[in-house]
Amino acid sequence: MNPCNLESFNFTFQKNDNSFRMKQDLIKKIFQKQQQKEQVPSNELIAKWASKLICVLYPELSLCTYPSIEAIDNEFEKLEKELVQMLNATKACTNCNHEELSAKFFNQLPEIYRVLNTDINAIHQGDPAARTEFEVIRAYPGFYALSFYRIAHALYDLDVPLLPRILTEYAHSKTGIDIHPAARIGRHFMIDHGTGIVIGETTLIGEHVKIYQGVTLGAMSISKSMSKQKRHPTIEDNVVIYSGATILGGDTLIGEGSVIGGNVWLTQSVPPGSLVYHNPEITVVESKFIQNNV
Repeated sequence: MNPCNLESFNFTFQKNDNSFRMKQDLIKKIFQKQQQKEQVPSNELIAKWASKLICVLYPELSLCTYPSIEAIDNEFEKLEKELVQMLNATKACTNCNHEELSAKFFNQLPEIYRVLNTDINAIHQGDPAARTEFEVIRAYPGFYALSFYRIAHALYDLDVPLLPRILTEYAHSKTGIDIHPAARIGRHFMIDHGTGIVIGETTLIGEHVKIYQGVTLGAMSISKSMSKQKRHPTIEDNVVIYSGATILGGDTLIGEGSVIGGNVWLTQSVPPGSLVYHNPEITVVESKFIQNNV
């Protein structure tokens, strides 16, 4: 064999041998990680459960009809059992009675439904383009995101791990509206358009608040050690926040009845009844082509 060819063969063999070992090492690492992971049902299964629950609450969303009160009651019982099964399958849920926890959640369902109805009313009354509440329920991404958030928040308050975040992130993927399940949002909350909205974990929002697309209620850049502190703003009752506004910081409080204009950047509190707006400089340069042809 030509010495050059032998050298090339040895190099190829060594390269293939290294690739084989690297692949085997990768397979071992993945296997070890698989043994250590926190098992939880698939995101699709968890979201499907929430979607079925919302469809029972709002038949406007479903083709399914129930012939009797008993049939609806049976459907709720079925969904309650499905929640127990999801909790049983979630390794992180080990220190609680899953049947009791599921029952507590479904005992809160009348209140969740009542608050969601105030959100529907807020969107219907606040958007001149909304013709009916049916349209809001069926077509508005704001209602979709809020329905998942209200369910996720109730589960979060019961110390259910993982599931609440999976639910709100599923709604985020469908609507572009990112609401952390730990955020606290009052009744009559209106989201208009919605795309690009971010509401952080420790945000507090009062009642009759209206926000538009692209709004961020976020945190300043902080260290991981401060994760348990309040990092996101407080929005009091009857506040309107227009598109593109960014409000940051746990000490930032937007006073009752304030209006925050589009594209405003806020890291400080404002008193009740404030009007805060961005005042940009706009320059218009006439086209030379137009000038030369006048």
